[in-house]
Amino acid sequence: MRQGRSKTCPAARKRYRAGTHRLISPEETLQRVRPLMGVMGITRIANITGLDRLGIPVVTVCRPNSRSLAVSQGKGLDLASARVSGLMEAVETYHAEHITLPLTLATYNELRFSHPLVDVARLPRLSVGSFHANLRLLWIEGRDLLGDRPVWLPFELVHTDYTVPLPSGSGSFFMSSNGLASGNHLLEAISHGICEVVERDATTLWHLRSAEERQRTRLALDTVDDLACREVLEKYERAGVDVAVWETTSEVGLPAFFCMSAERSPEPFRPLYPTTGAGCHPTRQVALLRALTEAAQVRATLISGSRDDLGVDRYYKALQDPGLWSRVHALMQSHGSMRCFDEVPSFEADSFDEDVAWVLARLAAAEFEQVAVVDLSKRAFGISVARVVIPGMEAIHDAPGYVPGTRARRLLKERLP
Repeated sequence: MRQGRSKTCPAARKRYRAGTHRLISPEETLQRVRPLMGVMGITRIANITGLDRLGIPVVTVCRPNSRSLAVSQGKGLDLASARVSGLMEAVETYHAEHITLPLTLATYNELRFSHPLVDVARLPRLSVGSFHANLRLLWIEGRDLLGDRPVWLPFELVHTDYTVPLPSGSGSFFMSSNGLASGNHLLEAISHGICEVVERDATTLWHLRSAEERQRTRLALDTVDDLACREVLEKYERAGVDVAVWETTSEVGLPAFFCMSAERSPEPFRPLYPTTGAGCHPTRQVALLRALTEAAQVRATLISGSRDDLGVDRYYKALQDPGLWSRVHALMQSHGSMRCFDEVPSFEADSFDEDVAWVLARLAAAEFEQVAVVDLSKRAFGISVARVVIPGMEAIHDAPGYVPGTRARRLLKERLP
């Protein structure tokens, strides 16, 4: 798996930069991918923007015979971008559900002397995880981008086929779609996948910090000078929805943000949900825009009720609790010290070759030793799909079964009196 050509002749030059960085425009991507919707079981791209009053484009993409989620969501500055966002999410999940690459059924002890393996001790575990060195489980081959060599990793960290019975050895590690990404070039997919893994890790570490430490990361929104971000912030303002943002950038130095949104004056007979969003990207304005639009996407998705996997009592009703709004509103109104937007680190590049090289250098400097990538692309479709796994990165902090990793445990220990 080659990362690309030299900087003077990049393999994946960016040709679209309106709110996000892409190889080609959303319209071109739609034209390429739409003909493949039928074979992947995608039946509809539904525009649900009008269910909310924000006016930030959000879509739901339906795939009824999915082996994981039957709906995917997408968001963007315009409807075409939102459609591509949701469609590509459905496409990448389909690819991860239908993996035809060779697999090996073996124990860790059987492979460790003959195969280069991912550092299993640093992988995200489950509180009820059953892994041990003599457990037989499925392994799949990827490539370590930092070591530039093949690497084998547990299959359950790569696939999204959650139909039962699960494959042999499942239940050892944290199964999710974290690090799964698609694009018009493999480097584009890898870049997005790395950003997602770093974003989830940064968000988890931020939540584990003390309230005082988190408060010091609050972003002064009046210092945001990016036109696309300002446009989205103004839509929230016109709709009477408050927004607060915190910078969550970790020691990796990849810009990351966490966003909260809540009704300024909730209607008692039509309570709407406080929502959150997160974003990460080498370029700070893209990272911030992702966090802002994701909060809007979550809001529209909850209004539509399309994510029935979340559970009515556990999620929908809990989010409509007036007490929750009061707590969120109090947090959003407490300012403290504020960070200026131009103080957030940022990296601008003309190609995904440069983005991936820069991010890998940042990860290496932060003492991450492996960045494993499995190429899930199918030649017949011509869409690049990659799954990224970075040992040592934290899983999603509020997911069932989450177990803090080494860095999270160190952070929690520092908070002890």
